[in-house]
Amino acid sequence: MPDLDRQSQGLGHRPALVLVDLIRGFTDPACPLGSREEEVVAANAILLEAFRAHHLPVFFTTVIYRDSGQARVFRDRMPALNVLQPGSQWVEVDPRLSPVKGEMIIEKRWASAFFKTPLDALLRAVQVDSLVIGGLTTSGCVRATVVDGLQHDYRVVVPREAVGDRNPDAHAANLFDMHAKYADVMSLNEVLKLLEKV
Repeated sequence: MPDLDRQSQGLGHRPALVLVDLIRGFTDPACPLGSREEEVVAANAILLEAFRAHHLPVFFTTVIYRDSGQARVFRDRMPALNVLQPGSQWVEVDPRLSPVKGEMIIEKRWASAFFKTPLDALLRAVQVDSLVIGGLTTSGCVRATVVDGLQHDYRVVVPREAVGDRNPDAHAANLFDMHAKYADVMSLNEVLKLLEKV
């Protein structure tokens, strides 16, 4: 079966950067959920610098479980998620990417940054029309956020160097699938060039 035709959409007039779960729990291999993602962190640091230089909105996500009833089925399936408790170092944004004043951290319980969070309302409040999404992991929370971004009528761009996964095959397959249906997957340099035109 041939691939469907698709139209590249790029960015709109007011993009936001959404950094998905770039927290110690996922960037530090000492955590049961973590892996070594130095290149992904470095690529997102470049994105952060660019968005700040253009005075564009930036949002971070973290995962925190505040009681035993939250995301119960998800946590039963993935018990390592239970380390993501209030006050734990694992829920903190990686210090190499620390938010600055005015940048919000969205608390989530499930894969998508949109599901049962205020993210969409916050994006609308600052007139965002498109998203650049980076973070971890490509096959999990990044993909879920990309799909929901499209489903909330945002153009979505994914810089391939700014996302990562424990499994390289899953990473490649999900980048392919997101590009085919839900987002423009492109290089970090291409995204930076798009930002210059905003």
